[in-house]
Amino acid sequence: MIRKVLIANRGEIAVRIIRACHELGIEAVAVYSKADRDSLHVRLADQAICIGEASSQQSYLHIPSIIAAAEISGADAIHPGYGFLAENPDFAQICEDTGIIFIGPSAEAIALMGNKSAAKETMKKAGVPVVPGSDGSVHSLKEAKEIADAIGYPVMLKAAAGGGGKGMRLVHTPEELERAWITARNEAEAAFGNPEVYIEKFITKPRHIEFQVIADTHGTTIHLNERECSIQRRHQKLIEEAPSPIMTPELREKMGEAAIRAAEAVDYVNAGTVEFLVDEDRNFYFMEMNTRIQVEHPVTEQSLGVDLVKEQIRIADGQHLSIQPSPPLYHSIECRINAEDPYHYFRPSPGRIERLHLPGGPGIRIDSHIYQGYVIPPYYDSMIAKFISYGTSREEAMSRMYRALQEAIIEGIHTTIPFHIRMLENPDFIAGNFDTRYLDTHDWNTMEVVSTEERR
Repeated sequence: MIRKVLIANRGEIAVRIIRACHELGIEAVAVYSKADRDSLHVRLADQAICIGEASSQQSYLHIPSIIAAAEISGADAIHPGYGFLAENPDFAQICEDTGIIFIGPSAEAIALMGNKSAAKETMKKAGVPVVPGSDGSVHSLKEAKEIADAIGYPVMLKAAAGGGGKGMRLVHTPEELERAWITARNEAEAAFGNPEVYIEKFITKPRHIEFQVIADTHGTTIHLNERECSIQRRHQKLIEEAPSPIMTPELREKMGEAAIRAAEAVDYVNAGTVEFLVDEDRNFYFMEMNTRIQVEHPVTEQSLGVDLVKEQIRIADGQHLSIQPSPPLYHSIECRINAEDPYHYFRPSPGRIERLHLPGGPGIRIDSHIYQGYVIPPYYDSMIAKFISYGTSREEAMSRMYRALQEAIIEGIHTTIPFHIRMLENPDFIAGNFDTRYLDTHDWNTMEVVSTEERR
């Protein structure tokens, strides 16, 4: 049995995993950089080990230091969380080679799904719908022009080895292709060490809808419904919810079956997410698979009353799945609270939290690592909290989230709370009328809002 887990991460996800371990009676080991010496995950863990300097390359991305910490602490397993090394197949393989359980999928599955063009080919063979485009990576500008002409503009160039908007360029006309080709390849090389890109037909007004899948080592693979992730800025998710406002039982069944086929095609084990684009006619297309726990996993948990992190640990321990597929029981919404100034182009806002009050009450969950007096370092991702609401209807979940955002007090830094309040007042969001490009075409600070009286 797993008795001690090392968390190879920081911030709110490290706190989340520590709490799951403690509820299962498992010891938790934290690792931290010198900049995170006073972080909450260090205080909550049973044991904490410093693994290097503030730079991620010298700490959270430094595999030898993390493996050494696991060996020193006697940890049976490592949970990578999300980001950092979570989708690094070499890290997963090294864990296996050193006899440490990796709480996640196999190195082979991570590597295959991490190469977006190879993943697309695998999905096509598995009968999962894919966006029309190139068969794998495109190796010359001439080939790119031929493919773009064949499938028709607009097209999207995407990095084969990564995601998160890096190495991604929208091309509307043939005249734009050469510059976009050069820029996308250079950005992909800088971000992922691999300049390869592939081409897809650009879907107009798409919804970004992902399906949570989970599989054990005994051959059982299920899906746990969808999450709506279309409210994005520069391809970064800001608000997620479950279920999606556009979902029907028939579409959920079709997409869920496709997500299971996708997971089974790569012998997937543990928790993962299959991401789709859905067009205006509710046709759906495979986009990518994230081979880790997602930032937005709490909306699935609150929608169904499950604990995905505990389930990850149980699966890694060789146990059978303890949860069953079910239609959504509740509606849940998550707002990512970042230390950014939304009034100045969302620029980062690190610093000391001088005053703090996090909201509570019925239907509110807060996942965070901040506390009053905590100094947010400038070296890492700017997300400092996730506000999650849930209720018996979308209207109730929105109402509870709106209340929670207004109750929150975080002083000493700027946060994205004003942005989220504005979105919860927006008639398009209230009606579920949006797509992934909504924030590209609407200024959040001047968009139409619904008054408090109208909301009532």
